[in-house]
Amino acid sequence: MKTKVKELRTAVKMTQQQLADLVHVSSRTIISIEKEQYSPSLMLAYRMAQIFGVTVEDLCCLQENKELEDLQYEDL
Repeated sequence: MKTKVKELRTAVKMTQQQLADLVHVSSRTIISIEKEQYSPSLMLAYRMAQIFGVTVEDLCCLQENKELEDLQYEDL
């Protein structure tokens, strides 16, 4: 799932480890989220959204991800 985690994190000059510490996960989790290899849980997304002052919907690009998923279903 696409997110804005890396974009938001780098905008505030925060390391992956610093973000991981703030949201109580490993830096590996943040790396995986940023590489779109792992989708954050709702609670983790909420914690990150609060840190960056955005909504979960914006952080997780929900509209864009929904549109991409809808296209996949059209091909079935």
